[in-house]
Amino acid sequence: MSRQDASRAGESFSQLVEVMARLRAPGGCPWDREQNFDTLKKYLLEETYEVLDTIDRRDWNGLVEELGDLILQPVFLAEMASEQGLFTIADAVDAIHAKLVRRHPHVFGDAVAHTAEDVKHRWEQIKSEEKRAEDGQPAALLDAVPRNLPALVEGQKIGAKVAGVGFDWPSTEGVLEKLHEELGELEEARAEGNSAAMEEEMGDLLFAAVNLARKLGVDSEQALRRANAKFRGRFAYVERTLKESGRPLGVATLDEMEEQWQQAKQRD
Repeated sequence: MSRQDASRAGESFSQLVEVMARLRAPGGCPWDREQNFDTLKKYLLEETYEVLDTIDRRDWNGLVEELGDLILQPVFLAEMASEQGLFTIADAVDAIHAKLVRRHPHVFGDAVAHTAEDVKHRWEQIKSEEKRAEDGQPAALLDAVPRNLPALVEGQKIGAKVAGVGFDWPSTEGVLEKLHEELGELEEARAEGNSAAMEEEMGDLLFAAVNLARKLGVDSEQALRRANAKFRGRFAYVERTLKESGRPLGVATLDEMEEQWQQAKQRD
């Protein structure tokens, strides 16, 4: 980014902060004024997933708009915090600026990092040191993995964390064996009709699958998102072709749907 673009970004961000303050002020927008920290959580999550969707579709024009929608959410949250005397958006920007400088000593200091792995290792080390400085106690390894992440993301991060200290399968073959083991235990729970055990074993099976993805260098969340998108596309073809043939969903048999499904696969 050029200095001119950076200056323009700063001006645009300042204008956005002013607009948000006006919307929340007396005489502003009734809807904006009635929002609180809890009501905004769902919008923050929705906007995040809409950004991910435009990236998956390589819709760069759409990404411009969705990034703007996403940026609005922290500005909105910070404005409410400012009203309560907690902090301002400037405090949040200062905090991330300081963190980036502090956690990149190989760029802003004298430290050396030759690879991305070196950077990740140093980043985690600095995070641990920061946690110790905050409460005087060493941080537990998995404390750095938020519990409110999407389950697939949380599982992959947990696996990566413990793998970093050597608690991992030596190879993908070991994870595959674990996957088959968990599948067998799920089948046993299903045969017994034990719903609680089925839920537990299904969770173990999914966790093993997430770790297999990690060992293969695959992002499990993105892999599932793409699988969902692929299914949507194929089923839309099934629905459309059956409707055109006079056999819409609800009338068509499973064999007829399967035939169109196989055609959709061939088209892909």
